[in-house]
Amino acid sequence: MAIAIKSIPTLENQVASNFVENARLSSKKRGSISFVEQLKTAKKILEKAKLKN
Repeated sequence: MAIAIKSIPTLENQVASNFVENARLSSKKRGSISFVEQLKTAKKILEKAKLKN
C-alpha cells in the first residue's frame, strides 16, 4: 500500500513578502537581550562562594 505524498504549502505574493520582512526584522532583534542583571547575580554568588574576586 502506498503512502500518499502531501503537497507542501508555498507562500506567494504579499504573504511571501510579509514572511521575508518579518524574518528579516526578527533576525535584527535577535541579539538585543540584555543579561546584565543575571551577570550581577552570578557574580555575587561566585564572590560569596569565594570563587571569584
